[in-house]
Amino acid sequence: MSTTAKRVRVAAVQAAPVLFDGPASTRKAGDLVAKAATMEAQLIVFPEAFIPAYPRGLSFGFVVGSRTAEGREDWQRYFDNAVAVPGPQTELIGQAAKRAEAYVSIGVIEKDADGRTHTLYCTNLFFGPDGALLGKHRKLKPTGSERLIWGEGDGSTLTVVDAPFGRMGALICWENYMPLARAAMYQQGITLYLAPTADNREEWQSTVRHIALESRCFVISCNQYVNKSMYPKDLRYYKDLETLPEECCPGGSCIVNPFGQYVVQPVRGREDILLADLDMGEVDRSRLDFDPVGHYARPDVLELIVHA
Repeated sequence: MSTTAKRVRVAAVQAAPVLFDGPASTRKAGDLVAKAATMEAQLIVFPEAFIPAYPRGLSFGFVVGSRTAEGREDWQRYFDNAVAVPGPQTELIGQAAKRAEAYVSIGVIEKDADGRTHTLYCTNLFFGPDGALLGKHRKLKPTGSERLIWGEGDGSTLTVVDAPFGRMGALICWENYMPLARAAMYQQGITLYLAPTADNREEWQSTVRHIALESRCFVISCNQYVNKSMYPKDLRYYKDLETLPEECCPGGSCIVNPFGQYVVQPVRGREDILLADLDMGEVDRSRLDFDPVGHYARPDVLELIVHA
């Protein structure tokens, strides 16, 4: 699909959820969608694990070879506040998207809607301006100790969404260091590359700028802004947080163009909504000399097979 002369106003929501409270986090997400709508945003992007939390710093009582009863209680709380997909919370987010007449991308911790299994997934959901749930992507490889609490997704959820202004897809946080996962997204013709994350390092900025150059897409990287004082004090393993700084996730959300240049510089130290008007024709122009799935693909030499 040609993107020439199409424009889109994008909002990246850098905010904290109401940690470990799924319903309250959903309501806050709805309020933030409404706020972005007043700014005339057509695509509203939230961070990784916005509902109910990215549990930074918590051990859930895990050590190699054993678990604790107290850690299981913290995990139960996390599980109880996770999002059934589809379910009441996805209905509320869909309604917010419909009122905003905008596409919404949001990171959630997903649980099985029918309660048949009890595995949690770090998932990104896509909603249309009609309120419909358009698809989801489950993180393929949870990073480090995330593997203790989240299961692995598979190739069936490498979701791409068609919109009037282009095609969008998402890889979550350190999935973006998986070259073949990136290639699988490029192969589907995306022009808006969403990178919801929990990574606030300066090195992450090098990652998203490289991906913008490699994909010749606009990259929207969105992170939370979280303070330690936002955690519930009655978590059984609250003591795990003692060594964390008060500002434990300072943000770093940004928007990058297909030439690897910032459209919106990284924002740190506050909740904010980053806003940008993107000229999607810039994707076409950037691919004059480098088209990752066209004249630079060399399918006669290299082949990618995705098991969906």
